[in-house]
Amino acid sequence: MFDLVLKNCYILTMDENFTEYKNGYIVIKDGKIAEVGEGKSEFEAKEVIDLNSNVVLPGLINTHTHAAMTLLRGYGSDNPLKVWLEQYIWPVEGKYVSYEFVKDGTDLACYEMIRNGITCFVDMYFYEDAVAQSVKEAGMKAVLTTGILDFPTPAAKTPEEGIQKTKDFIIQYRNDNNVFPAIGPHAPYTCSPNTLTKAMEVALDYNVLYHIHVSETINEVEDIKNRYGNTPVKHLNSIGVLNERVLAAHMVHPTEEEIEILSEKKVKIAHCPESNLKLASGIAPVPKMLEKEIVVSLGTDGTASNDDLDLIGEASTAAKLHKGYNLNPTVLPAKQVLAMITRQAAKAILMEDRIGSIEVGKDADIIVIDVNQPHLQPLFDPYTQIIYSGKGLDVNTVIINGKVVMKNKVVQTVEKDKVLYIAKKWREKIING
Repeated sequence: MFDLVLKNCYILTMDENFTEYKNGYIVIKDGKIAEVGEGKSEFEAKEVIDLNSNVVLPGLINTHTHAAMTLLRGYGSDNPLKVWLEQYIWPVEGKYVSYEFVKDGTDLACYEMIRNGITCFVDMYFYEDAVAQSVKEAGMKAVLTTGILDFPTPAAKTPEEGIQKTKDFIIQYRNDNNVFPAIGPHAPYTCSPNTLTKAMEVALDYNVLYHIHVSETINEVEDIKNRYGNTPVKHLNSIGVLNERVLAAHMVHPTEEEIEILSEKKVKIAHCPESNLKLASGIAPVPKMLEKEIVVSLGTDGTASNDDLDLIGEASTAAKLHKGYNLNPTVLPAKQVLAMITRQAAKAILMEDRIGSIEVGKDADIIVIDVNQPHLQPLFDPYTQIIYSGKGLDVNTVIINGKVVMKNKVVQTVEKDKVLYIAKKWREKIING
């Protein structure tokens, strides 16, 4: 007896061969994909869902965000990054960030991400034990990192304390099926070479991801050059912290030489086009990185700089942005961009053995796109339709670890009324000081 069967669906497996099943079915047992194929219609299972020819994809993976910053959505908008951070974000965070703030903000983020078909995300923030609680309650997956900086944060007074807390967090969650701990030195301009190398020792000793912001702005590049005599990627390479464990967020301003280094060291990239556009940080040279076979994935960044957690929208922006910027309509085709939020994203977070594609033996992290809507018809090509015509709200059903967490566009694990109350509560608190 199987646990769940999805039938009568158009499956885009997003495997290495982009295998499709136009009249497909997926059999789920013990949280895993037990069978995937085409044509079969009779099954013995606890539950069988007829998907009415809708499109099925692996769950979407958001490779860079700050989930709890949903509570600062739109706060301090239309300012340069430095002004936005120093005059708006950091002061309000210093006043309000707490376990309660992070738990509430992450609950709101989990609802929004599930609603938009995101089943796994990479977070860098504070009080990650609160984030872990939200993730487990929502039934999601997340790679969680506490931001480590050289000055006091809500999480730690020193970088040494931050690193030790990360070690404890890794040990606590190392065998969890929803929470995947990692280490997150914030950036080369906020972390000394000693902090960065100590963090890499943890990544290697504990076999976890090393998540860091790199080359987000021209100001950052100039700052690192003035301090260390090198551009950011070359600086990180010179101190020995670039390898296949690194997931570098943004990477807007690498030089040609640095792109070669990133390729050689197998560094992964979390490209955040909408945040980079809104903050006028620039346009990352994604086509050049892809030419060098660098794994590039997509992240929404936090909602304070995006301002949503819609990865399909992010993918649409990425595809069109790079076509326009490069004056070439063939760069970043829809199929490739869809892979950047599924299979390539799984590679970026070192989890391609369990998520990112619909294949037997992998975790049953699956979403259903409701294509039976006017704006998605006629359906000539599901890849292009999803990327150029679709949005997160077209997701109808979300399954994570074989469990249905959203059905018929209703999130089952996080209450909508609760998160709306949370958002309004914190708005009043911040406005009233």
